[in-house]
Amino acid sequence: MTATGTGTGTDTGQPGTANPAGREPRRLIASDRVIGTDVRRPDGTRVGRIERLMLDKVSGRVAYAVMSFGGFLGLGEDFYTLPWSVLRFEPQQDAYVVDITEAQLRAAPARTPEGTDPAADGAWEEQIHRYYDAAPYWGI
Repeated sequence: MTATGTGTGTDTGQPGTANPAGREPRRLIASDRVIGTDVRRPDGTRVGRIERLMLDKVSGRVAYAVMSFGGFLGLGEDFYTLPWSVLRFEPQQDAYVVDITEAQLRAAPARTPEGTDPAADGAWEEQIHRYYDAAPYWGI
């Protein structure tokens, strides 16, 4: 799945800007605009927010979003790496949406902020894709 970005407006690409009649929503977005974006459930309940993006160096595609969950004022947060393909942008919510319950999220493999780089851990990447039932970004 490819993200469509938050730019739904005209040339400004600002979230929440009206889309002129008959025009496709803008699909391109800068990474710094994705970071900090809410992640919600389909019913609109806030799950967390995107803290980092992980890219495939060869293809240039986004492979993962690292999401923070829980905590208060940055303390006690858990960090979850979600395959990018399980997220979809929902313009009406101005957020990325993932269909996951709180119990499923709490049972998901979590990492500390310092440990969210899976670059040297292929087994961990496979575990993430199995857990979320998502096809690996590298294709098998």
